[in-house]
Amino acid sequence: MQNNASLILANVIRRKVEETPDLDVLTFVHVDADQQLRDCTRSYRQLWENGQRIAAGLDDEGMAQGEAFALIMFNHPEFVEAMVGSSIANTVFVPIDARASGDKLQYLLSFSGCRGAIVADHALSAVLELVDALPQLQWLWVLDTGGDAHELRAHPKVRVRALQDVLEDRVPDLAVRATDLRQPMQLLFTSGTTGNPKAIVAPYARFAAIAGLGEQVGLRPGDRPYTGLSLTHANAQCITLGNALYLGLRAVISRQFTKSRLWEILRRHQCTVFNLLGGMTTAVYSEPPRPDDADNPVRYVFSAGMPASIWKDFAARFNVEIFEFYGTAEGGLTLNPPGAGPMGSIGKPPSHLSCAILDEEGQELPAGLRGEICFRAASGDDHPPVAYLNNPEASAAKTCGGWFHSGDIGHKDEQGWVYFDYRDGSGIRRNGEFIDPAQIEKVIAEADEVADVFVYGRGTPACAPGEKEIVAAVVQAPGRALDIRQLLAHCARHLPRNLIPSHVQRVDEIPKTASEKPLERVLREQLECELAAQAVFSSRSQQQA
Repeated sequence: MQNNASLILANVIRRKVEETPDLDVLTFVHVDADQQLRDCTRSYRQLWENGQRIAAGLDDEGMAQGEAFALIMFNHPEFVEAMVGSSIANTVFVPIDARASGDKLQYLLSFSGCRGAIVADHALSAVLELVDALPQLQWLWVLDTGGDAHELRAHPKVRVRALQDVLEDRVPDLAVRATDLRQPMQLLFTSGTTGNPKAIVAPYARFAAIAGLGEQVGLRPGDRPYTGLSLTHANAQCITLGNALYLGLRAVISRQFTKSRLWEILRRHQCTVFNLLGGMTTAVYSEPPRPDDADNPVRYVFSAGMPASIWKDFAARFNVEIFEFYGTAEGGLTLNPPGAGPMGSIGKPPSHLSCAILDEEGQELPAGLRGEICFRAASGDDHPPVAYLNNPEASAAKTCGGWFHSGDIGHKDEQGWVYFDYRDGSGIRRNGEFIDPAQIEKVIAEADEVADVFVYGRGTPACAPGEKEIVAAVVQAPGRALDIRQLLAHCARHLPRNLIPSHVQRVDEIPKTASEKPLERVLREQLECELAAQAVFSSRSQQQA
């Protein structure tokens, strides 16, 4: 992409203000304390004017170009306004999951070098607890989320003010200081499912490139996209928000994902497309069937990780088409539009990319063999460098040999269609065969007493080298009794013996990242603690006997 400064976010919003200033381009939805759906809208004019106010406020805080501040909130209009303001001021914003606290939150704020943060009121105490350990943190703007009133008090080590005070200032007329698409727009943390997350130094060019994919991802003029994914994740931020802002599509964004109210929201706002990731598809599918499931305005679901085992049933039940895709925040993309490729495939790369399955020596593997999913320019040029903050080794490894290395394991069929198999290191091998967790999750999700499920592997001394037991983490449906023996009997009726879970783990909820990826590491740690406690109890009981 050439350095076209008109594609920088603030310049896009400024241009749209000239064209359609009062278009309600964004509608934000949330469920209030009385379980009623509430919404508010933002026009291009409002985004621009509040972005100007935020940019002026950043100047007042002494933020220099290139310095970082955090956004710690769920999906609120102010999140997007802060993105615009940061673009005007040419600062760097750092999206952080509003649920983060303690050591993780301290790591994210410290590692990214944030000088300040715009933080939702409910997360304020978690930030203030860390102030002593964050000497670079100088200011906090607090977003009133409309819940319980929070009295803002002066703090001896950090300046605290209400975000609303910033947004009530006069509208200045600041020039857009970001002038180069190669300049950093944000620090986007990876999911961190296996350890401390890395911070991707994401330039304006990356956001603009994904936001320019509208036609390739099936969007048409007049479409109304929806997402319940967090704006701290590239999927919601670029695919839904970015395409809506750049193309003038009236997007709908939930404050948080709600599977129980999903179709109500889609019908209410006449949304024509929405996006899902991984375990979200199983969670939506596990909701009890309703007579009106197929009565909705949705044309297609833009899905990353629709399990082949429920693909056909999901599409038929909800009367939608499945547009499957694969992509990472750093690079790489495959697309499988409805009716184009085989069910279960993540597709083929767009025309500007090539995709290969490489072995550990970097050699391309033939069809049918598993290896790492890798990308480079279709022209044969090396993939553009990937920059991780303060991590040159990981940055170099990501594009070693000129290929972008996804870290995901997959294969191709004879026609070149790509299939995702598992994240490197997280595959489940049992009795010499690789297990498809989605097949197990589908069967368990269809049980009436199950509200959510995630299947993962657990290595034990009893397992053969490289093999794992199957663990099903299960959330009990409200008002239902979950009998483990009955659930396993249900699995035995519908699954081959090799796919029956070795262990069913009861959990109140499946812990997930901001991008709705199940945190396998957390579940495994919980399970090991539970099993260790059971072993201690059993040992004591035997001694007493």
